[in-house]
Amino acid sequence: MEIHVAGTRPTRRAPKENFTGTVLQDPVIMAPAPARLNCSRVSFEPGARTNWHHHPLGQTLYVISGVGRIQAKGGPIREIRPGDTVWIPPGELHWHGASPTNGMTHIAMQEALDGVYSTWLEPVTDAEYSAAVG
Repeated sequence: MEIHVAGTRPTRRAPKENFTGTVLQDPVIMAPAPARLNCSRVSFEPGARTNWHHHPLGQTLYVISGVGRIQAKGGPIREIRPGDTVWIPPGELHWHGASPTNGMTHIAMQEALDGVYSTWLEPVTDAEYSAAVG
């Protein structure tokens, strides 16, 4: 058993090559093999968002505060709020982040396949992000 004491792992800024705006990540767990779980608390400032990406074994998001947005490629933009749980199937191209006027924090959980948790693609354009919520 291993206990990670609160405050012993620093908050880090999310990599600029995969995110637009200010995004902070707090590690929850990166489980050692044979486990495959990677979990973080991710906080997005208003307007901040991920790039388009997908996960080989899917992803679960649990919203803990604020108002966010999420979209699967070709689908409508959906609003997400505290208490919402989102399951994103393996390989589904998507993005998620805060609303234009409110920050949003979620817990992001994904498993690795052959050491890969996520495949990152191009940024979500301002036009894509600003489309109507539907």
